[in-house]
Parts: sequence; structure tokens; C-alpha cells
Amino acid sequence: MSTRTTRPRTRTALALTALVGSAALAALPLTAASASDAAAGGLAVQYRTSASGATADQSEPWLKLRNTGSTAVELSKVKVRYYFKADSPTASYRFACSWAVKGCSVITGTFGTLADPTATADRYLEIGFTSAAGSLSPGADTGDMQLRFHQSTWQTLNQSDDYSFSGAQTAYADWARVTAQVAGAHVWGTAPAGNGPTDPPTDPPTGSGETLFDDFSYTSHTDPALASHGWNVRSNSGGPGVPGATWDPSKVTFVNQSGNTVMNLETSSAGTGSTTTHTEVLTRATKFKNGTYAARVKFSDAPKYGPDGDRIVQTFFTINDLKAPMADDYAEYDFEYLPNGGWGEPANILYTTSWETYNPDPWQAVNQHSENRSSFAGWHDLVVTIDNSKITYYVDGAVFGTHDATYLPERPMSINFNQWLIDLDGQTSTTPRAYDQQVDYVLHVKDQVLTPAQVATKVASLRSAGTSFVDQVPAS
Repeated sequence: MSTRTTRPRTRTALALTALVGSAALAALPLTAASASDAAAGGLAVQYRTSASGATADQSEPWLKLRNTGSTAVELSKVKVRYYFKADSPTASYRFACSWAVKGCSVITGTFGTLADPTATADRYLEIGFTSAAGSLSPGADTGDMQLRFHQSTWQTLNQSDDYSFSGAQTAYADWARVTAQVAGAHVWGTAPAGNGPTDPPTDPPTGSGETLFDDFSYTSHTDPALASHGWNVRSNSGGPGVPGATWDPSKVTFVNQSGNTVMNLETSSAGTGSTTTHTEVLTRATKFKNGTYAARVKFSDAPKYGPDGDRIVQTFFTINDLKAPMADDYAEYDFEYLPNGGWGEPANILYTTSWETYNPDPWQAVNQHSENRSSFAGWHDLVVTIDNSKITYYVDGAVFGTHDATYLPERPMSINFNQWLIDLDGQTSTTPRAYDQQVDYVLHVKDQVLTPAQVATKVASLRSAGTSFVDQVPAS
């Protein structure tokens, strides 16, 4: 993890099992247009509900995707929309996955607003998949996806006027009032009148929007501007990482790449604690909470010199302090890349983890995570958004994971980058070696949830205006 014990992490996940009804009724027939789309795309959406009342504490659209084509469908390219009428113009909603054959960790849920509201729909729940969901072979289906959503206030919601809802649909059957797209192309279902199933959300960013931006145009770790801009280059001892290792400020450097300055964090070792150096750069202020966090980060799979194999962790994260074991006001939101594995993993893995709390001794963790077991060497655009209902992680513009409201922050946090070794067991050689992690920029926009495209636009606008640093975020 990012700044503490090196013990293996225990990740918790809640799974709810609901009773499956037995009554089966005929599905709403497809229109001619949607039927042809489905045939071309080779994908059908089946629906049932386990909350069949006109009103309910939460809506439970259970879905199943079926590949009716002759080629595999990559699930990370699939988007499914369930349409409903908001219970009030200001109502906000929270998504959850109770249980899924493929695992809830590979399923994402986000809400959008229709451009042309109707009497039965002005919002939608969009279901997506991370790359870890894999592909759907011809003739195969995803199996049960027991999904649900509710008002953030837990007030009773009215389902009877929801476009995609049918209380009579208590057994899975093809359902045309739910739409699907593959790689942006409409392949199934009929959206509410006047709306396209691929239309982007119309919700503009809300909130105060004070911005922190830094493109790390510094000369060295001793550049006075680095400290005056609120950054601390760590030199104090302690975890996480190899016992006896030091945190070396001189290993944080700023290098020119094609006219652009990037921050470089070097971590090195010669196989002992005393020869191991870690690196970390963090904001002095803990004043960041809800909103959008973004950074462009270059991960490395191999050392720049010496033998490979160390269990190294390369990160971008936010965090506050644990005031007591299992304190419920702790918060941490991580991107952690392990190029050589660790924490029980044998090879490359990228984690995103949202923390509620933990106990260091004996180790106990309360968190939610998503992961992808593949190489992420190279530059990547990392975005995490936090609002009043969920935490959403993006990698290179695609949703990587969506985490529940249980893990929302209660107190402000700092922004951090670090690179460190979990232990020395992955590579026992005493030959010196060193690894690099690089950072192009960091952005935080207070209380605004931006899409990755909006992040890219904002960064481009700041740079085109000649802004290399700005911090408008007020002290907490």
C-alpha cells in the first residue's frame, strides 16, 4: 500500500444473495430497427427484477448479456443503459452490484441525464466492464449480474414510471427497453423517444471548481519553488517498504523530455535494507477531498540498470492520517502498479483501492479494490473522481473501477506520489539496480466531477495559457 505496513492486504467485498422469482412473462418485442442492430452486433440483453413493486427502497435491474454472434465480444467495449425517471429534479443515486457470476469487481455503474427527457425517463444507469471482465464467446452469456441502485438519501423510489422497469419481468428474457452498444455502436434495444442510446451525458460539471495544477517544471529537489508551491520531498525514515531503507530527496529529479519537464522518482537497492532508497513527493497540505484528481504517470516494468525482479510499488494516491486503529474517518484512494508482483501476486498487476479504515496490528483492512493483471509499462492518464455517491477510477479514458459510497472520505487528504520496495524477496542479488517512475503533471479540481476528456481539455487549456502552476484550493 501507499504509506504504511508491508503486510499482505486483506480486501473485503460484500455479496448479497437475493431470491430468484419463478414467474416468466413474455419480453417486450424488439422494434425492427433494434432487431437488425442486435443481429449485426451479435449481442442481446436479458432483464429481470427481484424488486417488482411499484415502489421500493432500491431498484434491482438484474441483467444478463448473451453473445448471439459468431465472434467474441470484448466486454470492456460494451455499455448497457437502463432508463428511469428521477424521483425529483435534484435526486442523486448510488449504484451497487450485489453479486455477479463474473465478479462485481469487473462491473461499473455510472449515471447520466437524457438530453430529451420523457414522461418515463430523464436519467439512465450505464453499466460497463473493466478489461478484467475478458471476452464473451459466441453462444456464451455473462451469467447473473444482480445490480441495484437507490437514492443517496435512501428515500423510497417510484419504479412504476421508469422506462426500463417491469414488475412482471421476474425471469430472464430479452428486453428491448435496455440498450447496448459495443465500441460506441448501437447493437441492442430502443432508447426513450428523442434520445440516442449512445448520447453522452448532459450533466455539466458542478461545484466550486478551484484548481490545483502543477506540470513539475522545476530544476531539482532543492528548487525553492517546489517548496513554495506546497510540495514536500520526503526525507524522514519509516514505512512503508524495506526495513532500514531511507527516503532520499536527491533521487527526485526533473528531466527534460522533448522540451517538456517531468518529475522522476528513482528507487534503488543492492539487496540490503541499508542500500535501499525509496522516493516520495507529497503535498504539505491535507486540504483535498471531493472532486477530480488526475495525473499523467509513466510506470516501468524493468530497472534502468541492474537485475530485474524486485517487488516494487509505483503510485499516485491521496491519503489522510489514521488517528486510531479502525478509525472511520480515515481515507485513501490509490493507483498502485506492481510490475513484478507482490502481496501474493506473481506478476504485473495494477490496483485501484478505496480505503475506509484499517488496523495495523493485527492486520485488518476495510477497503474495495479493482485490479488488472497485465503490463502497464509506459505513460498513462490516471483519473479518480469522488462525489457524494461513489469513487470512480479511470485509466487512459476508460473506467477501471467504481467503488461504493461506504468508502467516501470524511476528512481532507494530501496528494502523493511514491515508489518503494515491498521487500527484498523478489530479487535477492546484491548487484545494484534502480527503477524510475515519472510524472508529467498533477491536477485537482475541487468539488467537480470531470470526465477524462474534460481533464485533458482543462490541462491543455492551462498549458496553452502558459500556466505551469496554480493552486486555488482553499485550506481546509
